[in-house]
Amino acid sequence: MPSNTSENDLDDTARVARDLIRFDTTNYGGGRSNGETDAAEYVAARLAALGLKPQMFESEPGRVSVVARVEGSDHSKPALVVHGHTDVVPAQPDNWSVDPFGGVIKDGLLWGRGAVDMKNMDAMMLTALGDILGAGNQPSRDLVIAFFADEEAGGVLGSGYLVKNHPELFEGATEAISEVGGYSITLNGTRAYLLQTGEKALVWVKLIARGTAAHGSHVMKDNAVTKLAEAVATVGRREWPIRLTDTTTELLSELARLLEVDPQKVGPDELALATGTASRFIQASLRTTANPTMLTAGYKHNVIPDTAEALIDIRTLPGEEDAVLAELADLVGPEIEIVVMHRDIGLETEFGGPLVEAMTSALHTHDPGAPVLPYLLSGGTDNKALSTIGIKGYGFAPLKLPPELDFPAMFHGVDERVPLDALVFGRRVLGDLLLRY
Repeated sequence: MPSNTSENDLDDTARVARDLIRFDTTNYGGGRSNGETDAAEYVAARLAALGLKPQMFESEPGRVSVVARVEGSDHSKPALVVHGHTDVVPAQPDNWSVDPFGGVIKDGLLWGRGAVDMKNMDAMMLTALGDILGAGNQPSRDLVIAFFADEEAGGVLGSGYLVKNHPELFEGATEAISEVGGYSITLNGTRAYLLQTGEKALVWVKLIARGTAAHGSHVMKDNAVTKLAEAVATVGRREWPIRLTDTTTELLSELARLLEVDPQKVGPDELALATGTASRFIQASLRTTANPTMLTAGYKHNVIPDTAEALIDIRTLPGEEDAVLAELADLVGPEIEIVVMHRDIGLETEFGGPLVEAMTSALHTHDPGAPVLPYLLSGGTDNKALSTIGIKGYGFAPLKLPPELDFPAMFHGVDERVPLDALVFGRRVLGDLLLRY
């Protein structure tokens, strides 16, 4: 820790997030994971210290989720689910400037895998609750506080397991908040906040090409690797058309107003790019994306293999899953087998109503007058699993960020980090929301 940030000066939110980062909860996918047990025990202990009664659920060995209910003062109000996940994607230490699991604090930021996705929000949840309960206050409505396992592999062993096997945990809840929303962007010198009101659907597929096994020196036209390479290149180069939803239409209209441009003359992509660092998320919300991510073939340099496989990460706009899979089949042709490895649903809800108003009000309490805009997340969250039992979810992990920080690049990126003062801001905004809504 550098000399300009002493342990005594460190907000408890940063301490908790740092502790959580130091638990290596890497989720490799495909059922392979370091597990979430240590992190789950840590958050359960923090919840118990607040006088709550956390329950721990192990879907498979080491895959532990934690849920606790906070009693509200008004039982006529539906409960609100506030959830995070404790698993993280892998990090390759050689690519990082710090130990990705060291919880390093330097330059006014907390560094490490999970600093953004999403042990920062996990910490904000715990400290905001501590502020409320520690002061002898009670939230307006029941809160279901959940820390899920396995989100980074689609949530099958976390949120998916709980909504299927323990739906009673969420009894009376109609809405939820979680990650990837409520953070600030800078537009034309004006700070604005993106509130996530929808998510694209996720379809993970495997492409399988088959051919003839042979010696590497043979003339071979039936080469599985060649077939696969052609299919992968075709999919990877596909330029999917723009299609606006209600959310992206409203967002682009507000962006045009804030940027003082004519939306009839400036196209959707140009508007998205004008958001700077946020364009990584916003541009991807305007269309389907289909990115090759992994290749597997062969076992020796001089052997032509009879199979070759590729994984494709597809994110479609809500409701377009079947149409995109049909187009994928046309793109790769009949010789390539398509296996759907995991599929979930897209979400989109209105940018309005009491919860949206409450989130906006909480932001304005701490950053008066800042515009709050809806957006469609290009990725996905555990809100999808909750939606299957009738719970409407939003992304709201509030952070006031400096304009130079490329925040979207931090998700699954190298040198993931979050400003310490942003964690303090998030703790206060979230605490206000949970107390008053």
